[in-house]
Amino acid sequence: MSYVNPPEFVTKMIDAGEAKVFMSTRDTVIRAYMAGAILALAAAFAVTITVQTGNALVGAILFPVGFCMLYLLGFDLLTGVFTLAPLALIDKRPGVTVRSVLRNWGLVFVGNFAGALTVALMMAITFTFAFTVDPNEIGVRLGEIGSDRTVGYADHGAAGMLTLFIRGVLCNWMVSTGVVAAMMSTSVPGKVIGMWMPILVFFYMGFEHSVVNMFLFPSGLMLGGDFSVADYLVWNEIPTMVGNLVGGLAFVGLTLYSTHARTGATLARPVAEKAKAVEKVRA
Repeated sequence: MSYVNPPEFVTKMIDAGEAKVFMSTRDTVIRAYMAGAILALAAAFAVTITVQTGNALVGAILFPVGFCMLYLLGFDLLTGVFTLAPLALIDKRPGVTVRSVLRNWGLVFVGNFAGALTVALMMAITFTFAFTVDPNEIGVRLGEIGSDRTVGYADHGAAGMLTLFIRGVLCNWMVSTGVVAAMMSTSVPGKVIGMWMPILVFFYMGFEHSVVNMFLFPSGLMLGGDFSVADYLVWNEIPTMVGNLVGGLAFVGLTLYSTHARTGATLARPVAEKAKAVEKVRA
């Protein structure tokens, strides 16, 4: 059987969190860099499909190919370590501390951002013939996305900030579900199917993913988007990261941990009482 029962895959989640916390700096950054780059390529792919077909659902259906590739290659996204690394701390694994978890998050952030920024520059070059002509229609759309999802939130003030935060929460609820779903199977097809469904939901619904945004907004700035670096950080990246942390940890990591790794007391009658009940029924 390729299906892994919940108590087993939750143990795998804790083990994975512990392994990431103790991973060397070099390996952590390399794996995060590649994850950011691959996810950025997938985002560029999805935007290209959406522009060319005029159908956002087609782009959303195909976007998860990037997530599946990076997961199967063993690379790390910030959204994933937000959910997994704290579980090793909560489970009191030896040597795991708040500082070591924060170190992991910081290194993964740096690697993801560097990878996404590299692809943003590469795609901007391809969309403008090395900045010698105006952006093509895909480049124009990337600039519009950057403006809509920064200044667009700012126009609504506190309500916009709350909306941004909630979209970050919902995003990593789905993305972390995809990370966990891959642990539910021991076969590659099973892992891919498990990951594909929640990632499709997040992308089509327009939820905010901190690593995808590390590509979208630098791309938008390079391609003439009408917003600033400060707009990007204050009205997207920082609130999105906070939302991603809350969504992944609260709705995926802690819920699964609390009910499958630290289950409540089993409510069962003693064997003797069961036997007496059976005898009464027979009488």
